[in-house]
Amino acid sequence: MATLELSREERALYNPAFTAVLCTRAVQGYAKEYAAPCPLPVAVTAAVMALQPSIRAALPATTGTGLMSWLDANDAVRIAMTRNAGALAAVVRPGLLFALQSSILRCTSDGLTLVPRALTKTVRGDTEQSAAVQKAAVQLGRWLPSTGSLSTVLTLLGVKP
Repeated sequence: MATLELSREERALYNPAFTAVLCTRAVQGYAKEYAAPCPLPVAVTAAVMALQPSIRAALPATTGTGLMSWLDANDAVRIAMTRNAGALAAVVRPGLLFALQSSILRCTSDGLTLVPRALTKTVRGDTEQSAAVQKAAVQLGRWLPSTGSLSTVLTLLGVKP
């Protein structure tokens, strides 16, 4: 798997505070859809996918779209994930740790839960891009598990569970 070289601007954007927000948004999306703790791989994968402009641009308008058929129709998503997931996961993990250490998220044996009122439900961002990345994380948190087995979804995305 190729590594992703990040520019200074990308490293600044992908700081632990912002990636903590993305993991939290994914957990919010999951909780809204499933009313249960969010599996750790969902939060990380949603954040990794949300950070990639090519994937955000390909996301369907609703979560009612079948994930498997979407992946079949969007080979570029698989290519982007295969190429970038490892490097972006390394950027997201410190954010997840930051969210846990800051008590925005809690980790239980069942998964990740959001601390009440730790983050507003309304997505806001200083920039249009920041808001778009957060909205994508919410959508992916709701949508990634819709097919069932997350390990199957990760395999279809070209990443290791």
